[in-house]
Amino acid sequence: MPKLALEFEMHADLALHDAGAGPFGQRMLFTVTGGDVAGDRVKGRLVGASGDWLLAGPDGMGRLDVRATLETSDGAIVLIQYHGVLELSPGVMAAVGGEGPATEYGAQYFFTAPRAETGDERYAWMNRTVFLGQGRVLPGPAVEYRVFRVDND
Repeated sequence: MPKLALEFEMHADLALHDAGAGPFGQRMLFTVTGGDVAGDRVKGRLVGASGDWLLAGPDGMGRLDVRATLETSDGAIVLIQYHGVLELSPGVMAAVGGEGPATEYGAQYFFTAPRAETGDERYAWMNRTVFLGQGRVLPGPAVEYRVFRVDND
C-alpha cells in the first residue's frame, strides 16, 4: 500500500479576474502575485508567469488548471503544474471574496495532483515523483497547500 510523506508546503497570493459564465461554466482566472514553497528538500518563491484558470461548474465544484513557476533558494527553476477539484462551499467563496476567515484543511474537498518539471539535476528527483496536494483557501484571496509525495511502504 502506498504511503504519503509531507514534501513541502506552498502559499500563493492571488488576484481574481472573473471572466463570467461561458459555455463550460463560470471561468475565474487567478493570477499568482507572490508566494513561497518550504520543505526540507526544496525551498523558494513563486515567480513569473503563474496562475489558475479555474472552471466553476453547476455542481458546486471548481476544476483547477494551474501552472506555477518556482525559483528555488539556490536558483533552480521548477514548473509546477496541476489539476484538481475544489468544493466551492460558502466558506470557500467567502474567503475568496475577502469576507470570511481562512478555511481549514479538510473542511472542504480540495485536492490536487501536482507534477513538477525541471532541467536542474539538483531537483531531478521531482521529475520522477508523484505528488498529492491538499489545499485550503485564505482571504485575500490566497491558497495554501500541503504537498505530499507518494512513496512505497
